[in-house]
Parts: sequence; structure tokens; C-alpha cells
Amino acid sequence: MKQITERSVIGVIGAGAMGAGIAQVAAAAGHPVLLFDNAPGAARKGIDNTGKGLDKLVARGKLDAAERDALLARMQPIDSLNALSDADLVIEAIIENLEIKRGLFAQLETICAPGTLFASNTSSISITSIGAGLKQPQLLAGMHFFNPAPVMKLVEIVSGLDTDPAVAQTLHRLATAWGKKAVYAKSTPGFIVNRLARPFYAEGLRLLEEGAADCATLDALMREAGGFRMGPFELMDLIGHDVNYAVTCSVFNAYYGDTRFQPSLTQQALVDAGRLGRKSGQGFYTYRDEAEKPQPSTVAASAEHLPETIVIEGELGSAAPLIERWRAADINVVLREGRGLIRVGDCTLALSDGRMADERAVQDGIGALALFDLALDYGRCSRLAVSRNRRVSDQDMDAIAALFSHIGIALTQLDDVPGLAVLRTVAMLANEASDAVMQGVCNAADADNAMRYGVNYPQGPLAWAEQVGLPHIHQTLSNLQSSYGEERYRPSRLLRQKLYSGARYHD
Repeated sequence: MKQITERSVIGVIGAGAMGAGIAQVAAAAGHPVLLFDNAPGAARKGIDNTGKGLDKLVARGKLDAAERDALLARMQPIDSLNALSDADLVIEAIIENLEIKRGLFAQLETICAPGTLFASNTSSISITSIGAGLKQPQLLAGMHFFNPAPVMKLVEIVSGLDTDPAVAQTLHRLATAWGKKAVYAKSTPGFIVNRLARPFYAEGLRLLEEGAADCATLDALMREAGGFRMGPFELMDLIGHDVNYAVTCSVFNAYYGDTRFQPSLTQQALVDAGRLGRKSGQGFYTYRDEAEKPQPSTVAASAEHLPETIVIEGELGSAAPLIERWRAADINVVLREGRGLIRVGDCTLALSDGRMADERAVQDGIGALALFDLALDYGRCSRLAVSRNRRVSDQDMDAIAALFSHIGIALTQLDDVPGLAVLRTVAMLANEASDAVMQGVCNAADADNAMRYGVNYPQGPLAWAEQVGLPHIHQTLSNLQSSYGEERYRPSRLLRQKLYSGARYHD
């Protein structure tokens, strides 16, 4: 096995946006880079496009012109695979086709020196399958960059059944030296990110299909309460529904129809209609210049309905920062013993636990009950979802809306759905991450880092679950499973084990 140093020659096959981006990353780290594409002139064009991007950085003062010139000088277009004979590492970033990738690496084995390392940038194909038939499959691993490669921090280092652990370790060190956040993953469908991200889209789609709220409202909740940079619908529009739907179907089929990954008929309809999102001009939203951006639904609030005093019974858990916000806004907060409830006049307000408001009111013997959603940071959030049972009057809702509006939190009322929006999504993300750790796909730290640096989640799902409290996450999932009667929401065995043993994922 070749050792990779700062002077090692890196070969990149595929000069599209991803391949050229990977080549730029390697060249920026000081490596001589050989870029190949089987389309005539494509490698030269890829380097030229890289130069144009670097010119913009120079113009903004973020890159020195001499550094740009030196970086581009290290990128060399080649017109034959045979020119890769002296490469120490070859990374392919070509079409997602198993047989084509297999053929490429088999050809490279006849060209490159013994011990040359091979890496695939595949996002969905099994590394074990790609390596099958190679003479030295132990030298092949996945090196999955995220687009755009020069910007996105995450690189998944993926090991197939035959991958030598030393190869994976070498590529992990190399990606880290290139300024990336490298994580180890086992070659299973979706690796880490494309598997763990499925609930983010799936729960939003289910809430939409159940009539809980519209796209703009659900997206706003995930941003303004959940802290995500984008909500599920605007993100799917950005990715492209053809791509996002295909990934979901691929993971669903690879896991033999596991309902946790079930595709959405709503998204299929968009694909069938050619409404692919931003690139087609229409998806969940319309992207014509004259199109008005839909606004989230917000409960009207009036200061005349603001209650002077509220009673907090027991601990509010992760929602405790609300108490200080109310006190700072001159609301009289009375603390009493109890089970984590807020009394607002004759109405009870509580953090959702995965049950519907009507269901929980009957089971817990509460009259008028309103539920509010999870937030990433209750001390700073600007929007929350709320639902109510049939005994909560409009006057009660006026008081609740005024109470939150008084501290800068807009309320969005959802239909009485289990788990509301942010809570059920975070619980499902954590549950999927828990299963991935249990199945040896990755460790807890890498699961969290993958989602933070690969898709910009505000917090890793397992760290978030520990912040909320594993008992609350487990209870939410159990209640969702009970409400829907579906295996999709069953709590992970590892989550149950951590809960009942008193352990944490990051111990």
C-alpha cells in the first residue's frame, strides 16, 4: 500500500462539478493533480471553470492571485488513463453506474503501480460491490465528498467488506489534512448522511399529506423553531425532486421496503409532472420572478389578551428557558410542584410528547389542553407550533398567542397531529442515527458530525436527543408508534438500552 504524503500525485477521474471540485481541494493542499475525463476537452474545461471560480475569490480579496496561479499550475489535464500510472491515489467521480465503475477500477489495476490507492466518490453504490472482481479490493474505499467539494466540510470514508482498515485510516488522515471533517462509515445503503437524512423529508411530507399545515408554514417552523437552515420543502426544491426521490427510493429498496424509508406519493407526483423544483421553475414552490413567496400561517396576537400571571407546575425540561423570557417581559410566573405543565387561565399548556392533544387530554384527565412544539433553543427561537384539543376556546388561544408574542415568539397552529413538527422530526432523526450506530455503520460522534457538516444540521441528532432527554425522545417515538400503529416509529433498541441503563451515546 502506497503512503500518501503532501507530494503524492492525486488522480481524479471525472471533470464535472464534483470531480473538478475534488481536484481543486487536492491541489489547494499542495498535491500535483491529474484530471481525466473521457469527453474530449472536458478536463481542460473543468480546470478553466475552477480558475473562474478562483478569480471571484481573488476579486473579493479572499484569495491571493499568486496562490490562485500556484493552485491552477498544480492541476494538469490528461487525455488518457495511462497517464495515471504514477498516481498514488486515484479518485473517481463519474456516473453512478455499478458496472461502469467496476470496469474503470479493473482497468486502473492494469495501469497503476501495485499498492496504488483507489477511492470512489459514489453517494449510493456499495463499495463492496464496486470492489468485487478486483485483484486487490482491499485498496479500494469510498471517499464521498459533498457538493460543492471545495466548500462542504464533510467527507465520508466508506469501507467495504474487503477494504483494508489501513487504507480507510490513510484516506481519513488525508481528508483531514485537506481541511475536511472526515467520518468513518460502513458500506451500507445511504452510508451515513443519505440514510440519516430521510426522516427530515419524510416527516414533513407526512405532515403535509395529513393536512397539518402548508409547505411555507412547515418550512418556517423547521427554520425558526428547529434552527435548520432550510425547511424540508425548500430543501427538496433546491436538491431537485428527481434526485431526492431517487435517493429515497434507492434506500427504501435497498432495505427491502422498510417503512422508515417509504417514498412519498406526493413527491412522486411532482416528479411525474416534471415539477422538479428550482431547476424546472416549479416544485412545492413557484420560482418565476413575479411569483409571490407564500408566508407561514401565524396565530394573530393582541396585547389586550395578555395574561398577567401564569403558573408553572413542575419542570419544563428543555423548555425551561421560556420561564426567564416571560419573567424578563414582566409576566408574573408562579412556580409550583407538578408534572411539567403551564396553567394559562383555565387552559393547560404543555410540551408535546408525541400524543395528540385530544388523546393526551383524555388519558391524563386534563380539560382544555394546548401543546407546543420542540425548539432548538427556547431562549432564542422566534416561532413555535401549537395544537389544541376541542375544549380550548378561541379566547384561550388568544391568551396563549399573546403570551408567546409578548416574548417575540410567533405561534403557528397545526392540526392536532401527533408530535407536531420539530419534535417528531428530531425524534426520528435521532432514532435513525441510533440504529446506524447499533448496526456498526458509524459511531455516535461520526453520526452527529456527518449531519452537522454534510447537511448543515444545527446539532447532531444524537447530541440533540441527549439535550432534550432520552426519556422524552423515547416517549415521543412510543406515542407516535401507538398513534399511527406503524413499525416506522418503533424506538431503536439501542435507544431503549441507553434509556434503561442510564447511559449516553457520547459516554
